[in-house]
Amino acid sequence: MSDNTYTPPSVWKWEPGNGGKFANINRPIAGPTHDKALPVGKHPLQLYSLATPNGVKVTVMLEELLEKGVTGAEYDAYLVQIGEGDQFSSGFVEVNPNSKIPALMDHSTTPPQRVFESGAILLYLAEKFDAFLPKDPAKRTECLSWLFWQMGSAPMLGGGFGHFYAYAPEKYQYPIDRYTMEVKRQLDVLDRHLAENRFMAGDEYTIADIAIHPWYGALVKNRVYEAAEFLEAHTYKNVLRWTEEIDERPAVKRGRMVNRTWGEPHEQLHERHDASDFELRTQDKLDVQ
Repeated sequence: MSDNTYTPPSVWKWEPGNGGKFANINRPIAGPTHDKALPVGKHPLQLYSLATPNGVKVTVMLEELLEKGVTGAEYDAYLVQIGEGDQFSSGFVEVNPNSKIPALMDHSTTPPQRVFESGAILLYLAEKFDAFLPKDPAKRTECLSWLFWQMGSAPMLGGGFGHFYAYAPEKYQYPIDRYTMEVKRQLDVLDRHLAENRFMAGDEYTIADIAIHPWYGALVKNRVYEAAEFLEAHTYKNVLRWTEEIDERPAVKRGRMVNRTWGEPHEQLHERHDASDFELRTQDKLDVQ
């Protein structure tokens, strides 16, 4: 253990810019920092997001619905640059008072319905379009159990392990050890379950898979935090098998591109307003215009 131990004061005080990748946007209060209305496109469903794992859940869900021929799931996806504080605009806070992506407005209802929290958005869309949620009560319950498992577990992965392993300004053994142990336990939970199940709720691909794959599939394939070797991801063979099968789904490939601003230009679709955008408006195409 380091000798640089921290003794908390009687009352904590905020010190802006106290280090770390997200220090410029982190703050201990809610509410907007500036006035700015959100754009509204031509489709009933308006998504405001970024292609983080939580954002990818919803774009994959929408693309999966469209892949099934659900025309009512057509959507506009607008980019929210969380590193620049877009999530603190007055318009965004009206859609999500928690100032986190993704956020959805459904203009097909009167009045328009806001939906925030990625798990709530998946469930809302599944019920609205009667898709990717089992009808059998037992299987539905299993699906929802795994959906809420993801919502409860991922903060340990992202805010815990990911923060201290990849983003914290200094590396400390205790928090890295603590969260590594928990993430490996979670991967073992998944691996044991997937040893006996093709998908999270059995043989049927559901919103549970759509929720879990962008986090844990990305982790074992080294797409987040560059920690696959550190975590010995290759040992979770059932998670890898499940991940690789889902990776091949056309809707998943498209959904991972939407609101993406990093990686290869041909894999970036900053905004999505039409199915043709995947062919015509990826960043490699726009860069040469």
